[in-house]
Amino acid sequence: MIHHDVVCTFCGCLCDDLDVEVENNRIVGVKKACLVGRNKIMHAQADVPVPSIAGKEVGIVEAVAEAVRILSAARNPLVYGLSSTTTEAQRELVAINELIGGNLDNPASYCHGPGVLARQASGMVSCTLGEVKNRADLVVFWGCNPMESHMRHLSRYSVMAKGLFTPEGRKNRKVVAIDVRPTATTKSADLFLQVTPGQDFEIATVLRALLKGLPLENEAEIGSIAGVPLASWRELVDMMRKCQYGVVFFGLGLTQSRGKDLNIELLLKLVREINQYTRFYAIAMRGHANVNGGNQVMAWQTGFPIAVNANRGYHRFNPGEFSVVDMLARREIDAALVVATDPGAHLPKDAVQALRDIPTITLDPHNNCTTPWAHVVIPVAPAGVGAAGTYYRMDNIPLRVKKIVEFPYPSDEEVLKLIKEKIANVKNN
Repeated sequence: MIHHDVVCTFCGCLCDDLDVEVENNRIVGVKKACLVGRNKIMHAQADVPVPSIAGKEVGIVEAVAEAVRILSAARNPLVYGLSSTTTEAQRELVAINELIGGNLDNPASYCHGPGVLARQASGMVSCTLGEVKNRADLVVFWGCNPMESHMRHLSRYSVMAKGLFTPEGRKNRKVVAIDVRPTATTKSADLFLQVTPGQDFEIATVLRALLKGLPLENEAEIGSIAGVPLASWRELVDMMRKCQYGVVFFGLGLTQSRGKDLNIELLLKLVREINQYTRFYAIAMRGHANVNGGNQVMAWQTGFPIAVNANRGYHRFNPGEFSVVDMLARREIDAALVVATDPGAHLPKDAVQALRDIPTITLDPHNNCTTPWAHVVIPVAPAGVGAAGTYYRMDNIPLRVKKIVEFPYPSDEEVLKLIKEKIANVKNN
């Protein structure tokens, strides 16, 4: 049997045109996906962990009971992850965190978190990837390398995609890349601006000044900005003014550069100001497939997208104080529930060691760097393969991911609902 229009849950592109062949409940073929997406789906049923407590194999019921005991007894627990599971499961995590009075965070706090904060401060003029495909004649990649991080982005949504008003694809577009080093993406650009690391704030400031025609102090003596001739920045501003429909995609090279959220705030103000001349938009190049959904759900349910604390009976928001890396580094957490992410592979060494020293519960479809030392391991069905649900694409469009095979274990949502109900019973008795 061939399942059509399957959504790939690898990255924030969420390509929804895949064909997946299934025989005898086994995935035997994947078409249209990138190499990483194909590998992810083809091996979705492999390397499945077993339910365990302290390394000893148990049943799901026993593992859930131990998780409930740990979370109910904790004084300052952490609920972390959300990035590769459904919004339905993410809602359950918010509810669990409220019940246990814990700290709720997701990987955005140390990757695209500065962009999230900037949008709160200045708003963001944005569009969908479909609009980029159909309308954009100028595409700017700033601090990102989608040729390697989001492999079908250029061919399906941006540079080479043929759209309603861009029938010739690449021939109808100008492409600009701003980065600190040459990459596979910069090689395909019409204009590559190789900048000095850590000077994105200065670049955005100068671009805003040039756009408004404001004089620069000692302009006659300024040879370059961030290692790029001033004339090249003028050329970029001229391209922005004259395009019919422009979009800037920004990545971790901008959000994690010196200045962080201030970089993004200035970029978003620049985009807003360009709209006095033409139509111009910004989109964050989100990484994990549903990390965007994690921010969405947390904002719906708590009012805040990252770094939320509930130990006073209401939600408090303070990045740095309630961010996962900072709390673990300060050894403030006494128990952790990790869902749909792998802190053993992604967090700094001191943060990982802090997790290893406390009771850590992990829900994951596969063995990873966290499962060997987690106190409680609960295997779950992978979303988009063994479980259905909702994911949010990088442009904030919700997509329904399908269940295409039966899996021997329940979904994140089912397990988390059970944990939530049992914790509620403990709290009420």
